[in-house]
Amino acid sequence: MRQDHLISAVDLSREDIEAVLDRAAEIDANPAAFRQRHAGTVLGLCFFEPSTRTRMSFDTAMKRLGGQTVDMGPVESSSVKKGETLADTVRVVEGYADALVLRHPSEGAATMAADFVNVPLVNAGDGAGQHPSQTLLDLYTIRENAGLDDLTIGIMGDLKYGRTVHSLAEALTNFDVNQHFISPESLQLPRNVRYDLHASGASVKEHTELDEVLPELDVLYVTRIQRERFPDENEYRKVAGEYKIDDETLAAASDDLVIMHPLPRVDEISPEIDDSDHAKYFEQAHNGIPVRMALLDILLSNDD
Repeated sequence: MRQDHLISAVDLSREDIEAVLDRAAEIDANPAAFRQRHAGTVLGLCFFEPSTRTRMSFDTAMKRLGGQTVDMGPVESSSVKKGETLADTVRVVEGYADALVLRHPSEGAATMAADFVNVPLVNAGDGAGQHPSQTLLDLYTIRENAGLDDLTIGIMGDLKYGRTVHSLAEALTNFDVNQHFISPESLQLPRNVRYDLHASGASVKEHTELDEVLPELDVLYVTRIQRERFPDENEYRKVAGEYKIDDETLAAASDDLVIMHPLPRVDEISPEIDDSDHAKYFEQAHNGIPVRMALLDILLSNDD
């Protein structure tokens, strides 16, 4: 991992991932020990797209480390509406903060922004590109429930536009994992992501139906169809609601199957699953606090 930024899951080695997850486990076990670790530190939140979990968990993580946050607020009430460029925005906010978290609708925006700042920058989602801090909390959730080696993981839903999928798939190549990708043909993995996975030696298999592989899975990672990224509303309607997990779906699943979702969900997981032993998606969301605390702690402490 580049010590000053986290832009992509490609930046992360197995050693990097385990360092963050181990630190998160320390924080989970004894949060009071980290309460004033970064007192006086300010984290700048630059969100050019809507966010609930990512924005709130970074805000909470910084405050639980003893720091504060400064938020540029909605795009509609910012200088972006006056025509300010992303480069100028991050250079200005850099003057107010010790680190930045950036979400932007354009793929590659975080890479570009990182060239203009001299404080740590975390990519909190760049269009259909990457979302590496989400991947770290996903991996933490998988490790806590199933370990991180000798696993068969299914990733289902919008694999074309789903940035959480792209990041997670890249990071999983560091572990002994078989990856199965389930999606409509029109939403399969982008060619560049598939190429990178094969180049990393990953075991990758693609399917259009969940029942082809469900009994083999240790983990099922479900994603929503990314309606906001479709250039054509009619194309979205063709695939909306194509996959749905309910009690009947899981009849063939292992009793130990872990079901995850980066949220928000629409209708791809029935609420009847929420109280089952399979459901780990709310635990997954809550894991954003210790994991993002760990990530900020490492980046702000200049740890190796």
